[in-house]
Amino acid sequence: MTENVIIIGSGPAGLSAAIYTAREGFNPLVISGATEGGQLLLTTKVENYPGFPDGIDGPELIDMMRKQAEQQGARFVHENAADLVLSVRPFKVSAGNTVYETQTLIIATGADSMWLGIDSEKRFVGKGVSSCATCDGPFFKGKDVVVVGGGDTAMEDSLFLTKFANSVTVVHRRNEFRASKIMQDKVLSNPKIKVIWDSAVEEILGNSKVNGVKIKNLKSGETHELKTDGLFVAIGHKPNADILKGKLKLDERGYIVVKNAVETDIEGVFVGGDVADPIYRQAVTAAGTGTMCALKVREYLQNK
Repeated sequence: MTENVIIIGSGPAGLSAAIYTAREGFNPLVISGATEGGQLLLTTKVENYPGFPDGIDGPELIDMMRKQAEQQGARFVHENAADLVLSVRPFKVSAGNTVYETQTLIIATGADSMWLGIDSEKRFVGKGVSSCATCDGPFFKGKDVVVVGGGDTAMEDSLFLTKFANSVTVVHRRNEFRASKIMQDKVLSNPKIKVIWDSAVEEILGNSKVNGVKIKNLKSGETHELKTDGLFVAIGHKPNADILKGKLKLDERGYIVVKNAVETDIEGVFVGGDVADPIYRQAVTAAGTGTMCALKVREYLQNK
């Protein structure tokens, strides 16, 4: 059987697309991935998603969106999409031991934060360790935080955090930033921000939550401990687009290139969420583009 629409991904973009296409009667099939939910699963409290004045846990929000999609008629396959064939119609999607065929495709595979790769990091995600300053910054009002990174993202996060934190310490591996000069100047002139050069965070300290970090000077090898209430990792994101290489147009960072917000260079293939968004990376913007994908699917199928 050829599906009307297959949605790859089960974060806010994929689930919003599923809700809308299901309500249209297109009976969507969602290839949700072995781990469902995207980056919201790493967020203990979401306070900026409309409709939840008291906030909501990330996993709970995903669970509610999924149930809503199922109630509308969406179906879910708990496998990772392993391969795509977009050069023929209907399109083919391989997941598990099955090859599915579909008239239209919505790609909402998201992007993963790049992490430091130290063991203590995983233990404190959501307990003082974050990769999203705009998501979690307000939780650190009047506290001291550390930002790791030296590019524009690290500069933007550091400046944003000064709105809430008492102090921001930037830890960078080199003796100069990679960020644009205007961003560097803003950071270096901000009295709330201190920079530790030529250094790396070697360990995150704490019991139930972060209370410090161990920092190593990469030139001298010396280490010291710094008290902090939070650690923000700002070393970049990696879009989950590996299976699309050579099949869709990607930019130099690996993000899917879109036109008219959600269209790709292949008619009938649409993209929503962080896999095509290196700028905003918010749950609500992902949900919005997922909805736009669904409306484009409706238009495409009606015209065909």
